[in-house]
Amino acid sequence: MNNSIDEICLEVRLLSQEAVKRNSTEGILLSGGLDTSILATIASKSASLKAFTVALEGAPAPDVQYATLMASSLKLEHVVYYFKNDELCDAVRVVVKTMRSFDPMEIRNSIAVYIGLRVAKEHGMGTVMTGDGCDELFAGYSFLFDLEKEQLDLELRKLWDVMQFSSIKLAKALGIEVKLPYLDPGFKSFAMKIDSSYKVRDEKGMKWGKWIVRKAFESILPEEIVWRVKTPIECGSGTSTLPNLFNEKISDEEFKDKKCRYFDEDKVMIRDKEQLFYYEVYKSAIGVPHPADLKSRLCPECNSNVAEGATYCRTCGAYPI
Repeated sequence: MNNSIDEICLEVRLLSQEAVKRNSTEGILLSGGLDTSILATIASKSASLKAFTVALEGAPAPDVQYATLMASSLKLEHVVYYFKNDELCDAVRVVVKTMRSFDPMEIRNSIAVYIGLRVAKEHGMGTVMTGDGCDELFAGYSFLFDLEKEQLDLELRKLWDVMQFSSIKLAKALGIEVKLPYLDPGFKSFAMKIDSSYKVRDEKGMKWGKWIVRKAFESILPEEIVWRVKTPIECGSGTSTLPNLFNEKISDEEFKDKKCRYFDEDKVMIRDKEQLFYYEVYKSAIGVPHPADLKSRLCPECNSNVAEGATYCRTCGAYPI
C-alpha cells in the first residue's frame, strides 16, 4: 500500500465508521483505551449507547479513570461496576469451563470480560461491542515493537492465523451476542494490507504500536486517550492482583503437596498457587488434560495438543514451547 499517511488515515476512519455501522449494538465494554474509545466515539454519533467498565474492588484499575473521561466527553450513560473477591470464584468457574483453560493470564483477562458482559446483560443489553482485534491487526503488543520489519511481518501473520477472543465464547455462554467491528471483513482486510512500517513507529520519544490508528484519530479523541500506552485487560481492570490473593489463600505446604500430586497423578506441571486454583476448577469441570491426537504436537507441561508452530499452550499457558 503506497498511499500517503493522510490517505491511509482517512481510509482507517471511513472503514471503521462503516464497520461500526454494520456492527451496531446497544452497549460497549469501554476500557478507555484507544480501541474501545474509537468505537464509542463513532457509535455514539448515530445511536444511544450505554458503556460498561468493570474493576476489581480495592485494586489499582486505571481503566476506570480513562473510561470515565471518554464517557463524559461523549455524554454516554456509563455503568462502572466494582466486583468483589467473593464474586471471583463464580466467575472463575464459568471462565475456566467456557475457555477450557487454566492459563492464569487468559483467566485474569477473561474474568474482567465475563463480568463486563454479565453486567451489560443485567442492564438489558442483548448485544455488546468490544475492541477485540485492533492490537492484532495493528501491532499493538509491546513484544512486537523492536522486531526488524521482516520479522514483524512474520509475527503479525502468525497472530492473524491464531487470534481468538474470549468475548465471543463468554457472550455465548451468557446468552447474548458480542460484536467485534475491527474484525469486520472490510476493515480487517484493509488493516492487513497496511504496511507494518505504519503500525509500529516512533513518536514523542517512544515507540508505539497502532501508530497509524492513533494518527487517524489524533484530532478526534482526547490526547491522553490517543497516546495512552497499551494496558492489558488484567492491568486496566485490577485482576493483575489475583496472584497475591491466591498466595494468601493457599499455604506453601498445600501448594507443595498438590503440585507433586498433580504431576505424579495427572502429568500436569503446576507453576504457582494461582494456577493451582484454576487447575482444580478445570479438573473438576472438564477433567485431566489429555491429547485428542497422540500423533500431534503435545504441550510438555499438560499434555494437551498444541498447534504446529504455536509458541504457547492455550490450555495451561506454558511458554515458550
